[in-house]
Amino acid sequence: MTGSKRAIELIKTFLIILLTLSALLLAWQTRLFNEVFAAIPLYGNLVELVRGSAGGVTEQGGASLKEAARPLSIVITNEEGGRFGLKYDTEARNAVYERTSIIIGEALGSASAPSEISEDEWRSALSGHGVYYEYITPIRLSVLDGWLGAKMPETTQDILLRRIFIAFGEERSRLYYQDHGSGLFFGMDTASAAAKAQELEIYSANGAEFAFETGVAGSENAPYMLIMPGSDHPEVRVTAVGSVEELLEKALYAFGHLGETYHTYDGDSDTLICVGIQFHIRVSSDGRVQYRRTDGLPAEGEAPVLSESEMTEQARAIASDSIGASSGSAEVVFEEFRRGEDSYTVFFSYYIAGGRVHLSEDMHGASVTFSSGVVTAIEVNFRNITFTGELTRLLPERQALAATSGEFMLCYSDTGSENLHPFWVRYGF
Repeated sequence: MTGSKRAIELIKTFLIILLTLSALLLAWQTRLFNEVFAAIPLYGNLVELVRGSAGGVTEQGGASLKEAARPLSIVITNEEGGRFGLKYDTEARNAVYERTSIIIGEALGSASAPSEISEDEWRSALSGHGVYYEYITPIRLSVLDGWLGAKMPETTQDILLRRIFIAFGEERSRLYYQDHGSGLFFGMDTASAAAKAQELEIYSANGAEFAFETGVAGSENAPYMLIMPGSDHPEVRVTAVGSVEELLEKALYAFGHLGETYHTYDGDSDTLICVGIQFHIRVSSDGRVQYRRTDGLPAEGEAPVLSESEMTEQARAIASDSIGASSGSAEVVFEEFRRGEDSYTVFFSYYIAGGRVHLSEDMHGASVTFSSGVVTAIEVNFRNITFTGELTRLLPERQALAATSGEFMLCYSDTGSENLHPFWVRYGF
């Protein structure tokens, strides 16, 4: 082989190696291989080397927004006025959400400035052709538009809502929502989604109705609660996720400390204590894992300035990588963004078949606390929740509405027993 040919071959080999390394770096940065390499002892060190970080929970701003929650209830009203509602069938709700979320997102992205409307106009709109979302807890529009891929004007991003509705028209569509703080109603003109609306005509009426349409006593206290027919709801089983050693491994991965130096020792009451250079983790045999950052916070001006949506997304990723990876048939759902005196905390809970799982001592599935722009405390409670195949017949919703004289929801109470039965409870946390 001549010198020039040898040089060409060497250049080709170098380019192949360079492209391969680039692909591997990109895969590690996007966490594509996390599940595959999580068991490799040096994996954590390699990941941190690629990320250029000394370890710890990710603190960069500009997070890529993903869904931390889907609506608890979805209603589709067809052109004939037939109403199809979903509330307790998670699989069906997810399928309908995939069809409708792009419609809501495009409508939000092209909406005009909101103007106040009367409650009569809001109710009249709900009776017409459109799609209605109701979230379990109030969500700021700046967070919601990130999940739906929209970009709302800054003047509307602080709006807090639980209910949003798009009414389809032949020439234009219109968005409606109820402001959670004031209780007032607003409407916004938006680009027409009539073409996509035709795809929703496959859903026929299934007996769903809004509480204000039932005429039941007490409905005036929860007029926009979705009332569903049927009264059978599934029983569920709660089982342990793993030993304290296994839970610690899951926590180290989810919290970004896998592969770092640490030492462990046994605490009291079947607990395992883990102490690292930057952190302290306490793991209890009942599935509770508590994390706190122990090194100093960044100096003022050095810490990232995070928006509510960015903190929610970082918290979602932590909850997803920890309890979300072993929750069985349950979903881990965003519930609340709480502002403290000098901190912010994001809360998540378990939901299954449209029902909230209340943990003992009123714990949440997960909570993530931010101070000075970084994660300083985390608590996650591991549960594996599955269906038993058995059903419990509850009081029909119309009768439950009359009995409670207000909004109620499906719940399960995790008080230590393995099998959980559904029951109705007044709305509120």
